[in-house]
Amino acid sequence: MPAYGTEMLSRLIALAMALLPGFDTALAAGLTPETTQAFERHIRAVEAQVDRRLASGQFLWLTEDTGRLQSLRAGQILAEPAAQDAETPVPHGLIHDWLGAVFIPGVTLPNVISAVQDYDRHKVAYGPEVVDSRLLSRTGSDFHVYLRLRKKKVITVTLNTEHDVRYQPMDAARYRSRSYSTRIAEVANAGSPGERELPVGEDHGFLWRLDSYWRFEERDGGVYVECEAVSLTRDVPAGLGWLIAPVIRDLPRESLIATLTSTRNYSLTFKKR
Repeated sequence: MPAYGTEMLSRLIALAMALLPGFDTALAAGLTPETTQAFERHIRAVEAQVDRRLASGQFLWLTEDTGRLQSLRAGQILAEPAAQDAETPVPHGLIHDWLGAVFIPGVTLPNVISAVQDYDRHKVAYGPEVVDSRLLSRTGSDFHVYLRLRKKKVITVTLNTEHDVRYQPMDAARYRSRSYSTRIAEVANAGSPGERELPVGEDHGFLWRLDSYWRFEERDGGVYVECEAVSLTRDVPAGLGWLIAPVIRDLPRESLIATLTSTRNYSLTFKKR
């Protein structure tokens, strides 16, 4: 769809939400205990699989296929569903599970770790999706961070999010980290005098949870970075798929690619400091 078409559609949707009784109510979705429990079961399964891979001596997912290494060294960024299907339906929601990887040539592992831990500047390094960022607290290798995210596809969604991130060195050449979202609040009328947060879990359901698992390995004259991003959204409501589906089905993959691209670009810039 041309850019002007997307912008016009966004304006029409905003007008409908403002003028048509019940339109915004039809978009609303609530996070239920059943949905949360299904996500937590999925996360436990993901973490068990990661632990099994590490126990077997395999650190990086991407090394399962030599073609992936060649593609990465050629400058490509990979993003694939973690399982056969990228989406797992759960009660009143969808779980999105994607694996991605990038190769950053000419950098060291400490260089990349320092770059990704530079949370106060993520709003610069990871823009335009990250609108604002700051480190809230740090205890050793444990970070608590704030990110304001803006996701734009057909409609624009702004979210205030907080995350607990833990880093763990494996050896001189390998690191891993995991990030759990601890709070995600949708922002209504973002950037306007009437800006306000919707109650957590009582919003449009564009993003309820976002957990990610990162692995870093220095080899081949650079650093391989891979990420498994697991997110939870609402399901696609009958009759509103034309509006909701592009947001909740396309953005997980697109956001992962954008994040890996920014990680590569910022690590290369960070090296020059």
